[in-house]
Amino acid sequence: MTKTIFLLLAAAFAMSTFAYCKKNEDNAIGTPRTYVLVHGAWQAPYVWDAVRTDLLNKGHKVIVVELPGHGSDKTPPQTLSLDVYRDKVTEAIATVNEKVILVGHSMGGMVITAVAEKIPSKISQLVYIGAFLPASGQALADLAPTDPDSKLGASLIPSSDHLTLDVKADSLTWLFINDGTPAVKQQVIDNYRAEPAIPFSNKVTLTDVAFGSVKKVYIKTLQDIVISPALQDNMIAAAHITTVLTVNTSHSPFLSQPHEVSKLLLSIAK
Repeated sequence: MTKTIFLLLAAAFAMSTFAYCKKNEDNAIGTPRTYVLVHGAWQAPYVWDAVRTDLLNKGHKVIVVELPGHGSDKTPPQTLSLDVYRDKVTEAIATVNEKVILVGHSMGGMVITAVAEKIPSKISQLVYIGAFLPASGQALADLAPTDPDSKLGASLIPSSDHLTLDVKADSLTWLFINDGTPAVKQQVIDNYRAEPAIPFSNKVTLTDVAFGSVKKVYIKTLQDIVISPALQDNMIAAAHITTVLTVNTSHSPFLSQPHEVSKLLLSIAK
């Protein structure tokens, strides 16, 4: 009887220990990191909502930057430039003591590139998600015409003063979130604003000692018709990026497959 009781207690202890270890394994995140998320053109901070929640739930810190002239920000388009965007992100990073993982999507890739040139010591990694990745001396307007597979150009409508660019209403969700749910597509429509045009023509100046010193990761969007996989490959090769991950999505993976994006961002932090 004593032996039986001992075996039962041992088994119960083993199961309890396993459950405890499994729970802690599921919750383990290692060192908490700070992610700074930068949206792209024709979008705003709302696109990161699901990813932000995932990262916070894992114990990390998240800063979502609203670029001037986007979302609820009413900065006049004639006052905007890539440097203005850069400084907005730089100010956000200045509030953090540790190095950050800086993530940029689409046009946001231009922004995080400029930020890395200015404050490389504050960035542990740059993460490009279906993003423009310029070489020194290039602007977004230099890269976009090199992408014959992009479907965006034919849908652009410049304003009469050339200060903003619209996307044809019937092309918006097809271009940016063709693989999203009806609710997500409606969210993109509801939050749509014309895009400030001036920053598209602003070139970056990059150096090996600054931008070149920061570790970079590229997440390719394999079904992208805004920035095609072919152009993504060209930019990756030009920047000599060796860590390349993929999501099988359209241009906005944080809306169509947010949890997959979160998993990739979490894996990058390890």
